[in-house]
Amino acid sequence: MPGRSDKIVPLAVKIVVSGGLGVGKSTFIGAVSEIEALDTEAAITQVSVGIDSLEGVESKTTTTVALDFGRITLDRTIALYLFGTPGQDRFSFLWDDLVEGALGTVVLADTRRIEESFPAVDYFESQDAPFVLAVNRFDGAERVELDEVREALGLSAEVPVLECDARERGSVRDVLGALMDRVVGARAVPGRGAAVARG
Repeated sequence: MPGRSDKIVPLAVKIVVSGGLGVGKSTFIGAVSEIEALDTEAAITQVSVGIDSLEGVESKTTTTVALDFGRITLDRTIALYLFGTPGQDRFSFLWDDLVEGALGTVVLADTRRIEESFPAVDYFESQDAPFVLAVNRFDGAERVELDEVREALGLSAEVPVLECDARERGSVRDVLGALMDRVVGARAVPGRGAAVARG
């Protein structure tokens, strides 16, 4: 047919990247985004003293105050739009808006500050949202077995727990692939994933 385009427009899929302060969300999105990643980084100031704990990440000088954003085309049919949440509890009111319409979530964890993962894990479990937990391996951090991480966070056997290096594109792609497998599996079970499949 004259004028007909054979170009395939990829399906847009919204994915959330979450976790505590300093866990590597901005780095994770920036490592894989095929566009210049958007971030809302602001300097950490004295105002946050006593409010945001920097224990274990004392060298951190900036933090996300609204969101991070990036995009990666997995193949000709699927493009992932990545939305990173702020890590501080005081910005958690933004999470509901960022999660709206998302099909799944990557929760990043830092074994040096594993307790910082509880708010994100609790939130996405309460949303009945498909998620994977990715342990970001930091230089110099003590290596903790993934089964120990699962047990420490009280994760069910159905939640994939894997390790990654948020600086490495290939590692990030592997995590996103595992999440897509999880999303497909959750959507195949009636009643699962409905909370984040709207929109």
